[in-house]
Amino acid sequence: MPAQMNLSIVVPLKNEAESLPELEAWIRRVAQQHGYTYEIIFIDDGSTDASWNTIGQLKAANPKVRAIKFRRNYGKSAALHVGFQAARGQVVITMDADLQDSPDEIPELYRMIVEDRFDLVSGWKKKRHDPLEKRLPSKLFNAVASRMSGIRLHDFNCGLKAYRLPVVKAVEVYGEMHRWIPVLAKWAGFTRIGEKAVDHQARKYGRSKFGWERYINGFLDLMSVYFVGKFGKRPMHFFGTLGVLSFLIGFGFLAYLSWEKLVYKEYGIADRPLFYFGILALIIGTQLFLTGFIAEIANRNSPGRNEYLIEQEI
Repeated sequence: MPAQMNLSIVVPLKNEAESLPELEAWIRRVAQQHGYTYEIIFIDDGSTDASWNTIGQLKAANPKVRAIKFRRNYGKSAALHVGFQAARGQVVITMDADLQDSPDEIPELYRMIVEDRFDLVSGWKKKRHDPLEKRLPSKLFNAVASRMSGIRLHDFNCGLKAYRLPVVKAVEVYGEMHRWIPVLAKWAGFTRIGEKAVDHQARKYGRSKFGWERYINGFLDLMSVYFVGKFGKRPMHFFGTLGVLSFLIGFGFLAYLSWEKLVYKEYGIADRPLFYFGILALIIGTQLFLTGFIAEIANRNSPGRNEYLIEQEI
């Protein structure tokens, strides 16, 4: 292996046996035309078709192919995390295995990282070959995500992205956080984030794995990313602040009622709604404070989250 390999192409996949030979040949052709030193890392996310056998055949013909097979399906985030850990190239490029991402985009993505000094470049499927019911929610989703994250990207979910190697080694992708890698990178201090309009190919083999639940999960994940990025290392600052405020409000209500009883000899305080609001605020404040305390302990003693059962590795 050269002192610094140019490219690592990370390809997560599930049941894409038909498209893999064409994809590998396309990547190989582009890399050879531009004289790149490269590796292709296939991450088989629990395929039930002939994908793994196909990868083995590709490896026999091309020593640049590497592959990792999960024992079961863990999801795209897990596949990307493992692929990122295995990557060795100066520039890491991710793309989907369904041939909808064009390897012809690789040279310009590589140039933007190496020459323009971007930390991360995200693809933008400006002209999409998807049905309307998929395009409209995606536009809304990306507009809200861009506004909330402060990162001006048109397409957060595009699988075609390029990274400097230190970026993929610094971010931790888990759960369903692959959509928010630009946000994770920003929170990790990699702020030079660019965008490139890319060709979107119509699906040639298989069927789409798109589901409406992706958008619901996406917004929930965005809130998680925002919270983890801002308070992940100091959860007590979030829960503790809310807890103290709630406790003080409740204490204030009860102190006022106690003062009225002592000064004005009021009776039947327990019948007043303010009394129950005060008690509720005290309880909520205490619970929030304890939540922050427990989260702080868990954060300081948490084991690795990204541990997956790997069946085989080439």
